[in-house]
Amino acid sequence: MGGRQGWARRCTYWLEPKNWLIVTVVVIGWYADGWAGLGWGLLAALFTAVLPTLFISYGVRHGRWSDRNVAARRPRLVVLAFITASVAAGLAVLAAGGAPRLLTGYLAFMLASVAVLALVTVVWKISIHCAVASGSVAILALLYGPLVLAGFALAALLGWSRVVLEDHTVAQVVGGSVLGAAAAVLAYVALVL
Repeated sequence: MGGRQGWARRCTYWLEPKNWLIVTVVVIGWYADGWAGLGWGLLAALFTAVLPTLFISYGVRHGRWSDRNVAARRPRLVVLAFITASVAAGLAVLAAGGAPRLLTGYLAFMLASVAVLALVTVVWKISIHCAVASGSVAILALLYGPLVLAGFALAALLGWSRVVLEDHTVAQVVGGSVLGAAAAVLAYVALVL
């Protein structure tokens, strides 16, 4: 697995949405309420990243979709529906349990973002990988400061990998990146300012 294709596969794997989401919700939880928030962030990670990843893996093992990136439109919509349900369940659990407002609010915006991504996916294969990556960098930079903006280098690397693997066009990568960052900025403005 050498050369450009090999590196692109590795980048897509290392920088897939579940990894961004786990880091993001845990770090938002920590920001919102220290150690208690960290626990809430871990619980949020279960619903936003772990359960969806298990669902996708189950689908791959049982031949429902070809790989973890779920390239075909109809299966992508099935996966997005599951993610929507999982994030909604997580939001309900966190809200009922008294999780920090910043974290529950972020999950609410994530839920809205997944709905928008699903609507766009009906007509165009927007990059969900890049939406998640750029949204994660944007919200964490707004919370923790401009040094986090260096994370956009990783988001760009991810975008490169998606194009090299021919999973997306440049426009689909840019579209996902813009949508993810915009959603994060809106979430920040609504929840923090």
